[in-house]
Amino acid sequence: MKKIRFIEVKSELGAGSRGASLGPDAIKVAALDYGSSLFRNIDHSEVQTENQLLFESPGSPYAKRIKGVLTMLERTANAVKNSLKSNEFPIILSGDHSTAAGTISGIRMAHPKQRLGVIWIDAHADLHSPWTTPSGNMHGMPLAAVLGEDNITNKMNKPDKETLEYWNRIKRIGNIIPKIDWNDLVFIALRDIEPEESYLLKKNKAKIFSTNDVKRNGVEKIARYSLAHLSRCPLIYVSFDVDSMDSSISKGTGTPVRNGITEKEAGSLLVRLIQNERVCCFEISEVNPTLDKENLMAENTFEILSKIVSQLTN
Repeated sequence: MKKIRFIEVKSELGAGSRGASLGPDAIKVAALDYGSSLFRNIDHSEVQTENQLLFESPGSPYAKRIKGVLTMLERTANAVKNSLKSNEFPIILSGDHSTAAGTISGIRMAHPKQRLGVIWIDAHADLHSPWTTPSGNMHGMPLAAVLGEDNITNKMNKPDKETLEYWNRIKRIGNIIPKIDWNDLVFIALRDIEPEESYLLKKNKAKIFSTNDVKRNGVEKIARYSLAHLSRCPLIYVSFDVDSMDSSISKGTGTPVRNGITEKEAGSLLVRLIQNERVCCFEISEVNPTLDKENLMAENTFEILSKIVSQLTN
């Protein structure tokens, strides 16, 4: 039985639409609606946000609010590191997915000599940098940051010196760069990719399981294949962006995409992955109740979260 800690990061500085900061509380509302005591029984901590910056100019068009994002990533990294050092299993309930760069940094800070595998369950690759981003939204950059990827070969922007200084500081969080290797990364349900990201995926022969792969092979095999691909990693982090699920389910997220996995497939996949003793950390991101009806996305997410906690505690 693992001692779990919920780490709430109610930040949405990296998102393009507003409301993801309300995601963790929307999941709590769903718990109340189900009459669940989950949030009373599990220890939790909350990372202080910088959401006041949302009322100010976003700054650089190629890395919006990057100074605030750096602050949030450093705080998240320290929270995750401290949780792992206390022999806890951290479950991060985050707003936008930029937080994942902080989570990965925190795992590496706690275990600097151990190889970390990442299972990225997301419709998007999140491999942009300030040099390549079409939107400037930093929830599209966390994997590039931890891989140390600028992708200047495909640059289409000219970020200013200050932006690049902050970007380099993000890449160097914990004084470990890169934090993960391309060979230690698995994508599941990936389907909305920009050309600049596609270049990196092909160049590095990234391991990708599409939605069709999940449906054709089944959740059990995809989980087994993913874990086998990361056989050389003593630690594994699982990151779950709710937009990995089909847009018919995931209306309550900022970037829904068609042809995703179902809620049942997502829940079964995550429970199967969490069963592996090498998985040391789990994150849920991008629930946005302001884009939803009747809190459906948060309810679906809560059901998945409940299954994961049950697996960890039993």
